[in-house]
Amino acid sequence: MRRTWLLFSQAVTVAVALLFVLATLKPQWLPGTNGGTNGGASLLPLPTLSVAPPATVASGVPAPGYSLSAQRAAPAVVSIVASKAVRDNPHAQDPAFRFFFGERGPQNAPQTGLGSGVIVSPEGYLLTNHHVVAGADEIEVRLADGRQAAARLIGSDPETDLAVLKLDLPALPVVSLGDATALQVGDIVLAIGNPFNVGQTVTAGIVSALGRTRLGLSTYENFIQTDAAINPGNSGGALVDTQGHLVGINTAIFSRDGGSLGIGFAIPVDTARQVLDALVRDGEVARGWLGVEPRDLTAEFIDSFRLPINEGALITGVLQGGPASAGGLKPGDVVTRIGGSPVANTTQLLAAVAALKPKSTATVTVQRGRQTLELPVTVGQRPRARQS
Repeated sequence: MRRTWLLFSQAVTVAVALLFVLATLKPQWLPGTNGGTNGGASLLPLPTLSVAPPATVASGVPAPGYSLSAQRAAPAVVSIVASKAVRDNPHAQDPAFRFFFGERGPQNAPQTGLGSGVIVSPEGYLLTNHHVVAGADEIEVRLADGRQAAARLIGSDPETDLAVLKLDLPALPVVSLGDATALQVGDIVLAIGNPFNVGQTVTAGIVSALGRTRLGLSTYENFIQTDAAINPGNSGGALVDTQGHLVGINTAIFSRDGGSLGIGFAIPVDTARQVLDALVRDGEVARGWLGVEPRDLTAEFIDSFRLPINEGALITGVLQGGPASAGGLKPGDVVTRIGGSPVANTTQLLAAVAALKPKSTATVTVQRGRQTLELPVTVGQRPRARQS
């Protein structure tokens, strides 16, 4: 019996081995397979693979990265080269001057400045910084598609450090304007410009802070702070959100050596839009003016005069013959409201007054000691800042 069992197991082993060899080398000899032909049983069909487009995954959720935002905004960001012609030195004809400095003096090469700009309308209007084009005799714009053209200066506003240029080219790419008031600290933003003249560059970061003031960069400050790398040459470039919408104009950086330290500042697009409209329409930005010298209200002043308020802008000086003087404001008054706008500090006072229309009448609410007064004031027009 044992011998029979051994013979049976050996036969089964040989049969299985033979079946394996045939299935591997000659599958067409075996019944029940298609053997490489169209007959017999068919194999299970392979699944159809679906490849998601680069910007999205199969679920429709945006894929990591911000290439779509950059692709939408970057074509409208340009490089700007502003040139100043050589000015003849008034001492050029002095023989002693010519002996030491030659025929044309020590500075005989044209001065050039580099910056960036953003095309914001199909008509060719673009935004940049005032300090990029200030005093320039020639302004050349280089588009991302390789085109170059001279630009005309429509107007400039030193008090916000903004300027508007005009390009006369067909089929211009245009960035769509976003809403800076919807930004929140921590939102992701991209900075696009031409740093150090290396070519168009996109950097990414977050909104580090909002409403930055008292930086000494301009008269009217309300900056977006970001850690997206901004370097010399980025001035006037675009700060965009993750959808490619313009939310700010890159303006300045905090730096010890000229390079980025992760603290950059941009002018909100809402301010830029107001300046753009005014410069295109009137050639200047007309702002309201009261003729006062304000400072922030301090706790010491509140305690000394026992004021029933804790916010406002203290008036330390009033220009004689100015709108505020004619309206009855006095040094020591604390402005708490202008028209329908509350005033908590000097920054809000400047913004509220600037928004007033010259020659209009505004009600200025002041705290004079323990007395609250509402004074009607005829608004003047703020004198133009000297462009340097």
